[in-house]
Amino acid sequence: MEKWIYDFSEGRSKDKALLGGKGANLAEMTHLGLPVPSGFTLTTESCMRYLNDATFFEKHLAAELRTAIKRLEVETNKTFGSDEDLLLVSVRSGAVFSMPGMMDTILNLGLNDSRVRTLAEQTNLSFAYDCYRRLLQMFGDVVYGIHKESFNVLLIEAEKANNKSVADFNEQQQVSLIEKYKELFSKHKKVFPQQPMDQLKEAIQAVFHSWNNPRANVYRELHGIAHDLGTAVNVQEMVFGNSGNESGTGVVFTRNPSTGENQLFGEFLLDAQGEDVVAGIRTPQPIQELSERLPDVYQDFLHYAQMLETHYKDMQDIEFTVENGKLFILQTRNGKRTAKAALKIATDLVAEKKLTKEEALMRMEPEMIDQLIHPIFEPTALKKATAFAQGLPASPGAATGEIVFTAEKAKERHELGSKVILVRQETSPEDIEGMIVSEAIVTSRGGMTSHAAVVARGMGTCCVTGSEALTIDEETKTVTTKDVRLTEGDILSVNGNTGEIYLGELPTVVAENNQDLALFLSWANEVADLDVRANAETLTDLRTALDFGATGIGLARTEHMFFGEERILEMRRLILAENAQEMATALTKLLAFQEDDFYQMFQTIQEKPMVIRLLDPPMHEFLPHDPQDIQQLAEKLGQPVNELTTKIEALKETNPMLGHRGCRLGITTPEIYQMQVKAIIQSAIRLRQEGVPVIPEIMIPLIAEKEELVHLKTLLIETIEATFNSQNSSLFPYEIGTMIELPRACLIADQLAEQADFFSFGTNDLTQMTYGFSRDDIGKFINRYQEKAIMTQDPFQHLDQQGVGQLIKLAVSNARRIKPELSIGICGEVGGDPQSIPFFQAIGIDYVSCSPYRIPAARLAVAQAAIRSRRS
Repeated sequence: MEKWIYDFSEGRSKDKALLGGKGANLAEMTHLGLPVPSGFTLTTESCMRYLNDATFFEKHLAAELRTAIKRLEVETNKTFGSDEDLLLVSVRSGAVFSMPGMMDTILNLGLNDSRVRTLAEQTNLSFAYDCYRRLLQMFGDVVYGIHKESFNVLLIEAEKANNKSVADFNEQQQVSLIEKYKELFSKHKKVFPQQPMDQLKEAIQAVFHSWNNPRANVYRELHGIAHDLGTAVNVQEMVFGNSGNESGTGVVFTRNPSTGENQLFGEFLLDAQGEDVVAGIRTPQPIQELSERLPDVYQDFLHYAQMLETHYKDMQDIEFTVENGKLFILQTRNGKRTAKAALKIATDLVAEKKLTKEEALMRMEPEMIDQLIHPIFEPTALKKATAFAQGLPASPGAATGEIVFTAEKAKERHELGSKVILVRQETSPEDIEGMIVSEAIVTSRGGMTSHAAVVARGMGTCCVTGSEALTIDEETKTVTTKDVRLTEGDILSVNGNTGEIYLGELPTVVAENNQDLALFLSWANEVADLDVRANAETLTDLRTALDFGATGIGLARTEHMFFGEERILEMRRLILAENAQEMATALTKLLAFQEDDFYQMFQTIQEKPMVIRLLDPPMHEFLPHDPQDIQQLAEKLGQPVNELTTKIEALKETNPMLGHRGCRLGITTPEIYQMQVKAIIQSAIRLRQEGVPVIPEIMIPLIAEKEELVHLKTLLIETIEATFNSQNSSLFPYEIGTMIELPRACLIADQLAEQADFFSFGTNDLTQMTYGFSRDDIGKFINRYQEKAIMTQDPFQHLDQQGVGQLIKLAVSNARRIKPELSIGICGEVGGDPQSIPFFQAIGIDYVSCSPYRIPAARLAVAQAAIRSRRS
């Protein structure tokens, strides 16, 4: 026979999935001997069964519920149905993962018109009717949807009519107010049930239903909590904090949740119930003052707080009630905290020998690391602000500045000392100089791996993409929504952590805990199996990556090196050359640029590995498309505008993903790859002569055929050997590998492994090719897909393990069969994704590579993946 209800004495903290976090902790505290009011828990499974079949309650739960209440009556020596020795209960939700305030609670359940009089005789009139009013208000709100403020209005009217506080009402006045509360039920065509068991059934069903209320759904979406877990319901004997000045209630953290400081942080109220603290009806007092008001209670609380923190090995969030001088612990859970506090608490607990380093590493979420290296909006100001637009949180951070619509304007305003927000429909490589000087980037198109997103993450710049509510007109210099019209120079605040955009200026703060973070991440290095490299090619990015602890560079994209003003002209001259001489002239200048680039890059990373990807994008990405820009280029090249326009149109790719790019360029225009390889080797020769032992790693992109790799490898080796000879240099090690970014390449990985010195998976392109949509296109429909549960997550942010992941797994397995020691990395965006990293750990990847500012979080994620792997 299936069991749907467990007494607190039957469970333990390990039963969280079944009993919810609150129920499991109540069971654990009962086992530890803490003063926990007796009760029982209806399981999360019973919730989902009821939500899927409304008849389930009467068929399966009702009888077990009556039995559980009888056990509770025996345990407490009180009765739930009669008017003697009153048993009243609270009914509280308790999901597997903490969702504070998202679901519902009902207190004082079991009171009715008759039992309230008994309670008044046993205690006092004011207390008894206070409890009854609270029950009616909460029951009406939670079960029947009658807004709680409607009850407050009746209370205020009654106090005015009687010219005194409700605490001073006589019995007739108290009863009269209760009747008005019940009339409010009648107005909503409801009747408050007088039978306690009927109250309990309806309350439990209402709490089950609250699992699907709008705020709970939003919270789960925000925190990535599955919608099919359900909530447990905890039915617990009431203890009364509102029974006089020797009673009270409070919520306390065992350490400061904002700073991590090791001292109690919380509040209490005398003569109050728990909802009073949460609702802000009265101003609570700091917990330290309880030592003066109820010193014995305070000492008991200190003892239990320390006991719970030691037992759970973490900072605790504790709810307590004091009834007539006796302390009861109603709940404990691992407390929510800021990233700064989480880091300090973790390092302090290790120093206090309460945690091992590995346990401490598992205490922080990798996403928290972002908050320690990026600014965030000041929390109080953020609570008061209202976002006017929402997009995708493409790159974390928080920034304020004036709107500009072009890269040129961004540079101009920046040089005048202004902070700017670059707002565009979408960005292109030509916007890079404006992106560099911008505090934040906002686009109305594009996804989480669009150009704007990838570049912003690499620079550590706040970015929101795909904000489709924004209509951006770069000609009229306006950005509009349904309700707002902004022009160039107006002030925006952009939250890259949430994707929200605000009008006006919001203050920002930066967490300062670098020493603690450095120590913490050094522990991560001690246990990690995977290396963490960086995707970087500018000197700034390289230095940032090394500062953040990168073990090398997993992807240096050479195309990003051609967009400076001088370089783009020579690149365009090369692409549009009319004869071999023009091409040779352009190549000579580009060779000098590239050799200097690679020299500085190698000099920066020293002996650490660096994978340099040869030119990848189609040629049209380097060409102008605006008529005015084409006119200017024609003048510089000395070519007729019409002819130049025709050439540019001929080179335009209708579907760049499937077009003339990557290794195809190297085969059709080998001079480009020869120039790049020559520049790499010449720069390495110079550094070797200076005593820097660099080993160049050269990566050929977009290989689909073994013969492509054979052809290009032969070409590159010939060029490399000729370069050694021309420089009178002795040979030194170098490697030629390939980027696996096509499904076909995954399927013939064993053949490619015969020729390649290393593999690096480009998961962005591999995902696009596998799904058949681009990373920009997904922004147009991913929200609808997620709403309809067709696709639960963006595959460009979290690896599609069932599809793309299986291709990678197959490729790794087949390649390693040919070359067991083949170095294999991941250099797409999911390389820095904590959710994807355990998969890469499991299939034997050697390293992940990500944007520089994602490295600290990735270092923690690879450590956690290693720890979980060993534990399992």
